[in-house]
Amino acid sequence: MINFSSLAYRDWREMVFGRSAHPLRYGLGLEVGAGHVVPELKYWPNRSADEMGRLVEEFASITRDALDRAIDLGIRALQLETELSHIATLNPKLGREIVETQRDIVERYHSEHGIRLALRVTVADVRWTRDISREDAYSKMLDAFEEVASAGADVLSIESIGGKEVFDYSIVRGDLKGILLALAVLAPADVARLWGEVSSITVKHGRLPGGDSACGFANTAMKLAGGFKHKMLPHVLAAFVRAMSALRTLKAFEAGARGPGKDCAYENVILKAVTGYPISMEGKSSASAHSSLVGNVASAVCDLWSNEQIENVKLFGGTGPQVFLEILHYDCELMNAAIRAVKETELRDLMVESNAYTDPQSLVLTPRSAWEIAGSLILERDDYMRALEAGRKALEIIEREFSKGRLVLDGREVAYLRRLSRELESLPDSSDDLLEFSKFYEERAGFKISDYL
Repeated sequence: MINFSSLAYRDWREMVFGRSAHPLRYGLGLEVGAGHVVPELKYWPNRSADEMGRLVEEFASITRDALDRAIDLGIRALQLETELSHIATLNPKLGREIVETQRDIVERYHSEHGIRLALRVTVADVRWTRDISREDAYSKMLDAFEEVASAGADVLSIESIGGKEVFDYSIVRGDLKGILLALAVLAPADVARLWGEVSSITVKHGRLPGGDSACGFANTAMKLAGGFKHKMLPHVLAAFVRAMSALRTLKAFEAGARGPGKDCAYENVILKAVTGYPISMEGKSSASAHSSLVGNVASAVCDLWSNEQIENVKLFGGTGPQVFLEILHYDCELMNAAIRAVKETELRDLMVESNAYTDPQSLVLTPRSAWEIAGSLILERDDYMRALEAGRKALEIIEREFSKGRLVLDGREVAYLRRLSRELESLPDSSDDLLEFSKFYEERAGFKISDYL
């Protein structure tokens, strides 16, 4: 296990889109973090193709259509991301067939048109699937990783959800002990174990271990928080969770992941500050999958720019993936033009200024905030304290910018910010102390501590 003890950047101002301290070269001539932003297209099969017999055909069609549009647009570099469904993960040979088919198409377009390409494959976390034991499901996941790596996936990723039982129970109740148990104890242990296995598979097959995502945690909180009108959760709590979630995603890198970090991990900005590895991000161009309040801020230091996910449906402008590839392409063209003109810091700062101070969730993802949170995180060696310090720093940043009159918060958000700050002081001093409450959550959240520790 690697233990990051220093930041990859001396100052937050060094962090910018298209450049990483440790750029990567992989796939069919693709370079990421080496001075330009690359689109990463993410797609989902049409619901009518859910039957196993049509999935391979559907992914082949998506891949050909997307690459045809890429050639029409003059795109020179592109990463595709295939997220395997539960069906494909539980049937690893099906996952292999999908990837083999895509790989053949990708190699043909690269050979015929010279476009630089790579394929990321994300295996589903199926451990909570009914009618199969958790141990058997875990074995199926590892088999799926083996099959897709062997079949030609350049980058392997997953959105693991170990600890989510406790998190889901706790987040809707605003229960900080339960949230901390999930994010600072259970999830980090689960990610470390899982990524030890995944990293070994990538080494065996010569693939890149791309990284994990706190989608099941921080994105759940973001979705529950909603917009300015419809709120189910305080936005300051969602921002607090986002900062703490960086620890469980960092554990993948400590266990061997090297990126590019996965798009739906908005906490990637914090991870880039720590590791220096390239990251994929999503924001305003992911509105087809979900709404958020972090639209422009998310692109400030991206190396890959993603649409999150779009179903393969017919739109006026083409298929869903074709249309969103075009949107991503022109976003990337603007960022790359700024890099060529040596205006990237100006564009980055405008992206941040446009919506960083309208909500605490976007504020904690600015380059400056992420760098500060990362600095607090690495000062600690204990996982429990690292997550706690990341959350504490996020609240400090929110309080600072609100006091300056820059961050907009309504009265309810201000009251909850004060409450969070008070409750932080009464939390257990260590993970051992926190684990004394594990029986309480075992009875209410339906999990067993022995599954994790």
